[in-house]
Order: sequence, then structure tokens, then C-alpha cells
Amino acid sequence: MTSKMWGGRFAAGPSAIMEEINTSVGFDQRLAKQDVRGSRAHCSMLVAQGIISKADGEAIQGGLTRIEKDIASGAFVFKRSLEDVHMNIESRLSDLIGEPAGRLHTARSRNDQVATDFRMWVRAAIDTVDDEIKKLQGALIDKAEAEAGTIMPGFTHLQAAQPVTFGHHLLAYVEMFGRDRGRFADARKRLNECPLGAGAIAGTSFPLDRHMSAASLDFDRPMANSMDAVSDRDFAIEFLAAASILSTHMSRFAEEMVIWASAQFGFIKFSDAFSTGSSMMPQKRNPDAAELVRAKAGRVFGSLFTLLTVMKGLPLTYSKDMQEDKEAVFAAFDTLELCLAAMTGMVVDLKPQAARMKASAGAGFTTATDLADWVTRKLNVPFRESHHVTGRIVKLAESKGCDLSELGLADMQTVEPRITADVFNVLTAEASAASRDSFGGTAPANVRAQVQSARERFLGNAK
Repeated sequence: MTSKMWGGRFAAGPSAIMEEINTSVGFDQRLAKQDVRGSRAHCSMLVAQGIISKADGEAIQGGLTRIEKDIASGAFVFKRSLEDVHMNIESRLSDLIGEPAGRLHTARSRNDQVATDFRMWVRAAIDTVDDEIKKLQGALIDKAEAEAGTIMPGFTHLQAAQPVTFGHHLLAYVEMFGRDRGRFADARKRLNECPLGAGAIAGTSFPLDRHMSAASLDFDRPMANSMDAVSDRDFAIEFLAAASILSTHMSRFAEEMVIWASAQFGFIKFSDAFSTGSSMMPQKRNPDAAELVRAKAGRVFGSLFTLLTVMKGLPLTYSKDMQEDKEAVFAAFDTLELCLAAMTGMVVDLKPQAARMKASAGAGFTTATDLADWVTRKLNVPFRESHHVTGRIVKLAESKGCDLSELGLADMQTVEPRITADVFNVLTAEASAASRDSFGGTAPANVRAQVQSARERFLGNAK
């Protein structure tokens, strides 16, 4: 404990409490793959620039190959006494190759090292999340195509508003998830600059080629300012912000599935794969997977707020506070990956109850707007007047306990004598949905066309 690798100035080891609060290897070992890759790139650049010898470079690369294999196989032993993933790998390298290992850290600080590792990890996480969102979009598009003509009520204020198609409703989420992918792609583009070579804060006097290091790690360029390079965590915050919006969208959809699966709605059914029973009530089928996706959004929001709070008061450049960045990002990623898989599974699994949806779509005077449109179009009446006429007809139907399509023509004519029997052609839920054929509308023909468009835009193929 008295021979810490950074400890030339320190005569005694840390207290147990200090070690407990300071040690990060329990979670930052997830950066091991990125740490080895970053070290390989740094080593190659040092050799190319004549900063270390070719022989030392070959020894370092050989040792890193052994470490990489041990990490991949699970044989690598991470030691808490060595504080973090970087010191663990450096210590093991020293055990393997001796004195040349100490040359690897030339012109590098843990500050730029961890910033580089973390950016690479978040970049890979974004790619994984994008793949998972794409799978969810694919499931939604397939279901939308199958249900392009399935009529259901559309809601505003959770009150039946107008008939729509189930396929149209599902495609709304395809668009939302598409924007999520765009946000992650934007964040990835901004984060793809390399901190390696920035040193602890001010750069270095060694003749580095930071462009070489950046290119070998698939970054677009090195970061332009050494202080910004080691202190920036915008990329992690952006990842969490995009994750939070994605979680909001998944939660909204999960909420709808919970409502739709209730006995009172009965719009969908889940199999046993995504529902559970009750320990007391034998009739229950609970949509637990959807409820948990809805709840887990709070975890992701918490991660975003955690990192915003960590960073909000930090002066430039690095402070130990920033060690608290990784657990929040790791936790959010794990939650997203699980929720996206569950959401995709639920979409594939759910069974629409078309008859129940259709019956509900026609209830609650949902074709009132179609009546108002008909009056405006056929009788050349301003829409505000048509709205008033329709409101009176709705009130009349309500008093008679019937729907608009069940109200007699003579009854309608007591409100507006010019109404003809042709009006009944627009008062069914099917006719209402079919008539909404404006761009982006719910008509089944539109939905089928939008399915093909969505396949091309989001999945890169047409079926």
C-alpha cells in the first residue's frame, strides 16, 4: 500500500475509507478494451515519432496482446489496491515486460487517457443503441403494415377524438424513434474528437503526432484545446440527454400498452411471455414488462441529472468529481439496452383485438368532425358554422342515446334542413379513417405507403 504507482511523494498508504471512496476499478474496468486499444495507438505513435525505441514498442505491444487476451477470456484479475482500470493494466504490463512498460505513459496522463477511453466506450454504446432502436422500428413497421386497415379510436386528452388506424398509430412511434436515432447520431459526430496527447492539462513538450493517434482510433480529429480535452464531459451528457428522450418515448408507448391491455379497453393482448399473474387474483394478466419499461425511464433521467449536477460547478480542468461520470452512463446504457429489447419483444408479441378496437372507434361521436366537414363541403357553409350545427346534432343524438350514424335523417334535418342521406356515407369509423388521405393522414392507403417509406428511411430497404 505504500508503493502506489503515483506515490513518490506519499510515504504512507491511504486509509481504508479513502481507498473505498477513491477506488473506481469496480466499475471502470468496463473501459478495459478501450484502454488497451488507446495504449496500442499511443505506443505506435511514440515509436513513429522516435520518442521510444522500436524494441520497447514491440515489447509493449506484445504485453498488451497478452493482456487483451486475458481480458477477453475473463482471466485478467482487477485489483482494488491499484485504484482504476488504467493502473491495473499498466501494473500487469510491468509484470509481463518489466522496464519498457514504464515508457508507455510518456507524454500521457490519466486525464487524457480516461477521456479517450470513455469517448470510445460511449461511441460504441451509441452504435449499439442505434442498432437496438432500428430493430424496434422494424418490429413496429411490420406490425403497422399488418394492421394498416385496423380501425381504432384516436385520442386527445385520453378522450375519443377521431377514428384512426392502428397502423398509423404505430408509425407515429417509428417517427419518434427515428428522431431518437438522429439525436444519438448527432452526439456521436460531436464526440468523435480525440483527447489523447493532451496530457494532464497543458499538452506536452514531446513531439507528438496527435493526428496519427486520432486516426488510428477512428476519431475524426484530435481535440483542439488540451484543457477542453481533459475536462469535457459534454459527450456523456449528450448521450444521457438523448437516452432520456428515448426513455420518454418508450415510457409513453409502454403506458399506452398498459391502458390498451386493460379489461376496460381490451385493445390488445399479451402472451405469457410479457405478462404475469397475480398471487391472489387468478383472473389477472398483468402487463409487467410494459410497466417496468415505463418505470425504468426514471433511472435514465436520474443518470442525466447526476452528471449535470457533477459538472455544473467544476472549474477547468479535471477534478476527481468527474470519476462519478461513468457509473451514470453505464447504468443508463444497461437500462436502455434492456428496455429496447423488451419493447421490441412486446411489439412482436402483442395481438390487436380488432373487433374491440373498431367498436370503440365508433363510440363517443368520433365522426362528428366528418359531419362538420360534410356540411362545409356539401352545403358551402363556413366551418365555424358547420361546427355549431354539428354540435347541436351531437347533442340531439346524445339525448336520444344513439350514435351519429344511428340518428335519423329527419332528426338531423330539424337542425339543418339541407342535410341529405348522403351524409351517412361519412359517419362510419371506416369511412372517416379512409377519408383522411392528406399527406401524413391515417387512411389505410396512406399507411401502406408510409410503411414502405419508413422501411427505406429507417431500415435502408424496401420490402
